[in-house]
Amino acid sequence: MPARYIEPGIVKQLSSLTPWRTALAVGLDWVVIAGAIALSQWARNPLAYLVSVIVIGGRQHAFAALMHEFAHYRFIENKGLSDWICDLFVSWPILASVDAYRRNHLAHHRYTNTEQDPDWVVKLGTRKFTFPQEWQYAVLNLLGYLAFIGSAFDMIQAIQRLRAHDQSTRAYKLTRFAYYLAFAIVFTLTGAWVPFLLYWVVPFMTVFFLALYVRSVAEHFAAMNYAEELQSTRTVLPYLWENLVFSPHGVNYHLEHHLYPSVPFYNLPQLHSALMASSDYAAQAHITRGYTTGLVRECLSLRPSAATGRG
Repeated sequence: MPARYIEPGIVKQLSSLTPWRTALAVGLDWVVIAGAIALSQWARNPLAYLVSVIVIGGRQHAFAALMHEFAHYRFIENKGLSDWICDLFVSWPILASVDAYRRNHLAHHRYTNTEQDPDWVVKLGTRKFTFPQEWQYAVLNLLGYLAFIGSAFDMIQAIQRLRAHDQSTRAYKLTRFAYYLAFAIVFTLTGAWVPFLLYWVVPFMTVFFLALYVRSVAEHFAAMNYAEELQSTRTVLPYLWENLVFSPHGVNYHLEHHLYPSVPFYNLPQLHSALMASSDYAAQAHITRGYTTGLVRECLSLRPSAATGRG
């Protein structure tokens, strides 16, 4: 990143780790999930259950955002312990592995928006990631996630990609299998399979994958100029309610993250403010207001003559 936009000393300061903030974020996400389940069970009505699905799916997305932090080693200096904490409390619950995700994600950073970018090539040319889109298709596509169809497709694709980057040992694989087996035994003994399906699988196969798709579009697709660094990645300034599902733990500051991946999520708002103090940066950076407003307009209203078919 050109030094004229921000002083190196500021970046160094903002890159300082505060582990308790990440640990608190993990803990609070689990508390919110437990609270959503408890309130739904207490209320016992369809509206309360619907709210719980949205809240839990949003927190599952929050786990994906936190896994991203762990993938960049933005928790503690002990990398081995950091990975185990992430897997046990963040990655494995959403069927992921932080090491496999890291190998894929760091390649994305190294080769962003090129044919060597593993995230780019799997989406390039597909209808879901070609813009502008007709509003009818866009609506049906989003509804497909709520009907499990889009989520199932994306889950299979994600598992295949992560498996391709999986270099874990046999001991690791056995430990992970034992982790899932232990929960299966507990669910069987306690008769908790139905609550597990209602309060974990349903949010995961609907809201979670829907949020991942929307965030994926927001980060690198629709009305982008890939020839310019500050125009090839988007930062979204969300409305407060959008943080519940689409932008947990600062993932909306994606341009800032690509420029300075050493900065942990809790310092990204300060990094954004520091960068926006530069008139050159503020004039060039791709900043969009709202996922449900600005992003929608950029996805649907781009003139065909300006479209590239690559986002």
